[in-house]
Amino acid sequence: MQNYKVTISYDGHAFEGFQSQNRPGSRTVQDELNKVVSKMAKRPMKVVGASRTDAGVHANGQVVNFVFPFNLSERAILMGMNSQLPLDILVRKVEYAPLTFNARRSSHEKRYLYRVSTSKFVDPFKRFYTGHYFWHLDLDRINQALPDLLGEHDFASFAASGNQTATTIRRITSARLQAIPDRDELLFIFQGNAFLYNQIRIMVGVLLEIGNKTRPVHDIRRLIEVKDRQQARFTAPASGLYLDEVYYEPMD
Repeated sequence: MQNYKVTISYDGHAFEGFQSQNRPGSRTVQDELNKVVSKMAKRPMKVVGASRTDAGVHANGQVVNFVFPFNLSERAILMGMNSQLPLDILVRKVEYAPLTFNARRSSHEKRYLYRVSTSKFVDPFKRFYTGHYFWHLDLDRINQALPDLLGEHDFASFAASGNQTATTIRRITSARLQAIPDRDELLFIFQGNAFLYNQIRIMVGVLLEIGNKTRPVHDIRRLIEVKDRQQARFTAPASGLYLDEVYYEPMD
């Protein structure tokens, strides 16, 4: 047996998320991967993903793993998967991993990006790949607010209904904003140990509301204290969200 760590990218707009839905007709990233790996292994296989991205969410660097019944080279796994996967999934890297490695449980930090298109009208070529927000934004206000997210906090106000985690305490280690004027875009970059269901999309919604002056600059501090999702109701669209990288300790 050989455990493989596989880094993949996918265009999420035609998927109902990463995780298998057990529902006829649903198309998920995990199902597509399971089909290909099972065919290569000549037996039913199930891949484990680092993050259960939602419908419409993209990935530059999702990580999966699977324990294969026999040993193939990393290149053989990469070539075999890419020759059979649909064109909206790409295997970028394959590595041997110890049998103890689990893509979800072994990760210690993740980085997500959120792209906001700020053009006046929706660009048809960006509609599946950005969130659109045309209201005037004061970027200085957003930059003042971002440090309020850093550190370990109870982010209950930023968790959508349906969140099933045992705790809503998470640690955010980096929260940045990059303006890209020539593309009429803003890029939010968040890194942390883990994120709650829809947490990043809700945080982006709050930051955009701070930027358009419908919230006080430091309203995030209050939202952390009140632990009430009803006071942070705007959720930015899934189309702008990207799982960018998953971090692990070095493998022996």
